[in-house]
Amino acid sequence: MTAHLLTELTIFILAVFVGLEVISKVPTTLHTPLMSATNAIHGIVLVGAILVAGAADAPFVPVIGFVLVLLASLNVFGGYTVTERMLQMFRPRPQAPKPPADQP
Repeated sequence: MTAHLLTELTIFILAVFVGLEVISKVPTTLHTPLMSATNAIHGIVLVGAILVAGAADAPFVPVIGFVLVLLASLNVFGGYTVTERMLQMFRPRPQAPKPPADQP
């Protein structure tokens, strides 16, 4: 293993631990706004995946780029779907129409 790869792997593992720690401290009332913000961040990830797919030098890079674009797209669209479902929980439900009162 090269020193560069070991450094990147260490940063990735530390980022996972920090991310888990930060997310676990978020109160439930902030989950929906947090999801909306992360959807915007995942849009940036999608742009990065498209750039990686477009800068194909090695023979296997286009395949990896396609997989990256596919996973980033699923993440973006899935995040918006989950956010929409969470927001629907806070919308008032339509009231059933009351039967007309019997008039004498």
